[in-house]
Amino acid sequence: MKPITIMMSASGSQFAPGIINCFKNNGERRITVIGGDMNSDPTNKYLVDKFYQVPSVKNPEYIDVILDICKKENVDVFVPQMSAELPILLENITRFDSVGIKVSMTRNENLKIANNKLKLFDFMKENGIPVSEYSIINSIDDFDRAISDVGYPQKPVCIKITESSGARGVRIIDASKSRYHIFAYEKPDSFFVSYDDMKKILEEAELFPELMVMEYLPGDEYDVDLIADNGKILYMAGRRNPVMVMSITQESILEENEEAYQIAELVVKKLQLDGNIGIDFKFAADGSCRLLEINPRIDATVSIFAAGGLNLPYLQVKHLLGEKLPNIDIKYGTRLKRRYSEMFTDKNGILLDFN
Repeated sequence: MKPITIMMSASGSQFAPGIINCFKNNGERRITVIGGDMNSDPTNKYLVDKFYQVPSVKNPEYIDVILDICKKENVDVFVPQMSAELPILLENITRFDSVGIKVSMTRNENLKIANNKLKLFDFMKENGIPVSEYSIINSIDDFDRAISDVGYPQKPVCIKITESSGARGVRIIDASKSRYHIFAYEKPDSFFVSYDDMKKILEEAELFPELMVMEYLPGDEYDVDLIADNGKILYMAGRRNPVMVMSITQESILEENEEAYQIAELVVKKLQLDGNIGIDFKFAADGSCRLLEINPRIDATVSIFAAGGLNLPYLQVKHLLGEKLPNIDIKYGTRLKRRYSEMFTDKNGILLDFN
């Protein structure tokens, strides 16, 4: 098939190699991958066919830089990897359209609901979609009332910043765990924090963030990854993650869960979502599956689906190009075990072959 060129942002992230492999090992065509990342680490250029250091998404020139690279490299599809860049891409989507560059993302204002945890929970509640108990914290004065509304101190609660990702701005307050217990028995990467420490942290905020608190769900995490076409699901599969470290999946198993699938289908349809979508769930104490948040982009651990026969990043590219999509027989039971691997460079940034 005709070779194509894609560009992906955050191409230097620790998950990038798995996503790049999904594009490269597609079994149909040659794909040139252009990478962009704000980090200047010399190993970045060895992960992709061509690498560009780009400014932060907060930089007003971010879109201009990305668009210029796409034009220069004759990019067919731009694949955003960061939730933070999606709103600004939406505002500038017509600039990409005008030069024939397809952007893999939802193209309507509901993206802002999917990208914000509180707006998503409010939307679900308003539309009769099952949602966990939650409350809003607008200021430090709301703190005690909000966590009490969700069951604290009788039950542990989870507090989170509404627009964040990668375990940033998330903590669990559990009255049964003293500060000493957290120090002595919880690993340094634990989410648990004492009531007093959490309150002091928020009191130090120069600008109080938008926060929500919800009931703590003690079971495994479960993710549904899918491709949507304006609210219609084209492909969908789920994975249970029995081992996580600060939101990073260490072990994962492809498993079906009809309850999660039904909720995902409802949310995607109601929000008219489009493209690669990752929906995060967690199991409650009663075994039910509760939606936590939506990643309206490619999920970090999407490579497990490709290993199980469902190459979601590449299938979305085919969909954007208007190509016929195949029927897929998903190999449930496929497992992922994440281990470390290293890359080495010399003082001049030249890759060292040390195998």
